[in-house]
Amino acid sequence: MAWIKAAFLTGLLSTLMMNLAPEAMAADRGRGDNCRRGDRLQIQDLDMSPDPVVEGQHARAWKVRMNFEGRRECETEIYVREGKNVVGHVRNYRLRAGVNEIEIPTAETFRFKGRESCLNVQADVEGTRQQIDTARKFCARPRTVWSMREPEDRGGFKR
Repeated sequence: MAWIKAAFLTGLLSTLMMNLAPEAMAADRGRGDNCRRGDRLQIQDLDMSPDPVVEGQHARAWKVRMNFEGRRECETEIYVREGKNVVGHVRNYRLRAGVNEIEIPTAETFRFKGRESCLNVQADVEGTRQQIDTARKFCARPRTVWSMREPEDRGGFKR
């Protein structure tokens, strides 16, 4: 009698495992698309288009060159910020391993003002906005017109 119970229990458990395993793996796959904390991101360059922009005019887009040192593609939201203000945002961007060139629309309300406007880029990593590593600051300064061009900028994005 004990062997019948054991066989019945084994059959029941194996049926449950066969039915539930694909669902559990599918749930993992859905979550696996998001960028994770171990994924290293680094900003190589940040520019605007058009460049230069006349005082009071609107820049059309931010151009971000970002290196992603992941082994797989991942999906994230990317934010360009000036201080506390979000001045550009793109949703559901799919990062590939290597260098990604991303064009992010500028917020309609954003206009340059003051003496300097420094920007940073953030990405949504596991539901939290994280500032992305960068080797330098990215600032626009007025020189008769606002520009982010630097002496080492040669080509890159088409303007």
